[in-house]
Amino acid sequence: MQITSTRHLVVEPGGEQVAAHVGLHSLGRFADAMALGDALSAAIPTHRRVLLHDRGKVVLQTMLMLAGGGEACTDIEYLRAQPNLFGEVPSDSTVYRTFTEDLTPDVVGELQAGMAAIRAKVWRRAGLTRGSGPVVLDIDATLAEIHSENKELTAPHYKGGFGFHPMLCFADATGEALSGLLRPGNAGANDATDHLSVLDAAIAALPPEIAAGHAEDDDGTDVARQVVVRADSAGATSEFVWGCYDRAVRFSVTARTNTQVTRAISAIANDPSAWRRARRQNGKFRKGAAVAEATTWVDLSAWPPGTRLIIRREPLHPGAQQSLFPDLEYRYVGFYTDQLDKPVALDVFHRAHAHVEDNIAWLKDSGLERYPFTSFAANSAWMAVVGMAGALVRWFQRLCLSGTLARAEPKALRWRLWHAPARLVRSGRIHIVRILDGWPDAEAILGANRRIVRLT
Repeated sequence: MQITSTRHLVVEPGGEQVAAHVGLHSLGRFADAMALGDALSAAIPTHRRVLLHDRGKVVLQTMLMLAGGGEACTDIEYLRAQPNLFGEVPSDSTVYRTFTEDLTPDVVGELQAGMAAIRAKVWRRAGLTRGSGPVVLDIDATLAEIHSENKELTAPHYKGGFGFHPMLCFADATGEALSGLLRPGNAGANDATDHLSVLDAAIAALPPEIAAGHAEDDDGTDVARQVVVRADSAGATSEFVWGCYDRAVRFSVTARTNTQVTRAISAIANDPSAWRRARRQNGKFRKGAAVAEATTWVDLSAWPPGTRLIIRREPLHPGAQQSLFPDLEYRYVGFYTDQLDKPVALDVFHRAHAHVEDNIAWLKDSGLERYPFTSFAANSAWMAVVGMAGALVRWFQRLCLSGTLARAEPKALRWRLWHAPARLVRSGRIHIVRILDGWPDAEAILGANRRIVRLT
């Protein structure tokens, strides 16, 4: 009986015809098939310099490194050790110079525009630009702890820690970050200017057939597809909701506690006819929970036309968060919206804003919590590239994978796909990658490569 976890081997240097990171090669091959490298390269000016490494390629290979779990410029060396898979990979110092010298805020904006052009191609292939249903955007902020005071614009935050307070906007349909804004740790959670800045950048990142009519200076007459933005109570400000109205964007924002809301709940709390049974995301009834419309009990004259207040109550449970209304039996939460559906359906829709927490956690597991530079501009560029890398992985999952891998988290993708081993052989001047026999997800990698061929 073998009771050891490994076999006794002699470990020596000098290995040949071995390939690691085979799945990352497939991800890079997908990016090449979508011409992502060309789009990124065109966005970065060279100022007539002769560069050994095209800066668009540097950004793209950094995205591959981030997808593989890299958290610092030095992690690019693990791709550099595989020239047969990734070609000429830049050194960590080249990656550092790219972020600190080349990726200025204006250049990052051009990179995002290049990503938007590729996103339009991906969404059209995936069928996301067809149909008449609303396109849902989710805005939320998060905290990034930084254990150094040497990074520019880090500051104490409201939870007693220290670092940055980035704000992001995600497309609910795909989970990808459309835009983001790196902010000091003491930035306000309910800063309407930041909310609108992130919203405008997200709209600009959408395919043209969806974004049409939703820019700040549009008159709304050429809107072809409804866009709805969800936010927590930080978005429940007059400036933000009127900004949504000016952009022909509908909103759903969590309500804050105030005298009017408390009075409205008091008026309907004991009226059985006001409440309807709440439903879960799967359509089943939520035991003990109910939804009511309280629009007639509050003065919404200062809000955009058609604004409604919806209240949901559910039985108290241990650890329940703060409620809009003090009660020993129920916890009350509410939200404002200008949508036209029934209260129960709107409640289901608004509670799906919780998806944003999963999307933020997804990015935090992919480099969002690591800011390797002293310069705030360089760290802002890093955050943007982290979001771009996340979008690339989401696109790959949607177009090239199926089953559980199409919904897998970053850790599972790294374990099962990105770092898969293989044998590298040469035949007829062609390099061939032969995936390890018995690798559990070998067929998924082969299938992804077959789909990539059909994309070209």
